[in-house]
Amino acid sequence: MMSIEWKKYGPAFAAIVLAMSAIICVPKLFNEYEVMQMTVYVILAILALSLAFIWGFGGILSFGHAMFFGLGSYAYAIAAINFGETTSAFIVAIIVPCLFAALLGYFMFYGRISDVYLGAITLTVSLIFFKVANSTSGSAYKIGVAPLGGFNGIPSVPRLTVPGFPTWELNTIELFAVCVGFLALTYIGLRFLIASDFGRIVISVKENEKRSVLLGYDVRLYKLVTFIIGAAIAGAAGSLYANWGSYTDPTVFALSQSVQIIIWVVVGGVGTLIGPILGCFFIQWLTTWLTTVDSVNKDVILGGILTLMVLLLRQGFVPSVRQFFCQIRSKTPPPRHEEKIA
Repeated sequence: MMSIEWKKYGPAFAAIVLAMSAIICVPKLFNEYEVMQMTVYVILAILALSLAFIWGFGGILSFGHAMFFGLGSYAYAIAAINFGETTSAFIVAIIVPCLFAALLGYFMFYGRISDVYLGAITLTVSLIFFKVANSTSGSAYKIGVAPLGGFNGIPSVPRLTVPGFPTWELNTIELFAVCVGFLALTYIGLRFLIASDFGRIVISVKENEKRSVLLGYDVRLYKLVTFIIGAAIAGAAGSLYANWGSYTDPTVFALSQSVQIIIWVVVGGVGTLIGPILGCFFIQWLTTWLTTVDSVNKDVILGGILTLMVLLLRQGFVPSVRQFFCQIRSKTPPPRHEEKIA
């Protein structure tokens, strides 16, 4: 009974403990610049979770997932500048990607578009957003009083304030704590969602769509809802990203950003939640470190590491490690047979 309870609630408890430990210890062990770097790692890990859910458990591979990240970032910046307060802007940053995901997802899933074309459509739409955002330079391009700025982006984005205290703007340490807490809550929420009846049906649709249809499930609706949930999480991550730098620009829609998200999930392990978080942390830390090394092409190094990961750990880091320990546990010493003397 204890093992069953631990299997159900243990990871959530561990996530809470790790989050609290990070919130307490990191500001004491690292300087403000290093805390800022860790904050962006955490924000991008939230983004990785959004794709990990829709791809690893819903079977929906979005090649343009950065569009929801960018929509959340721009929606927050525009709303915060126009509203003059940030709590409602954060909510808007989640709602806008959800609405767009609902619209796009409706045409994709109810139009019975195949997985290959689905990936192409999401990639194309993301590139359209990137092109449009780059083409909005000049004073004429505004939404309310918020200038879009074209390739220069939107500067001076107001940072989140504590609800009810409009003058209490989050500092670097407080923003780190909020991001870590949001990452932990997202991880826990997705774990319980996957373990629910809804989650089991989503996984069933991924594994055998025809069987799910025969069982009477509207697979189009489940795919659509899964897509919207992923967009909501990505939008929240985009909002936090705009807070982190008090700035956003069209690169949040870029193809490189969408590719990065896929890489994090692949390295950590498709079909897991903790894997993409670890994959994001590792790749981002490695990228940051390589930029400090002279005479090193970080793209070549990263490409080589990713190639080795795919060849040696085809399932990703976490599933491979899990499989390794399961094999060790399952190995039992062969029975000893005593020779019978006739």
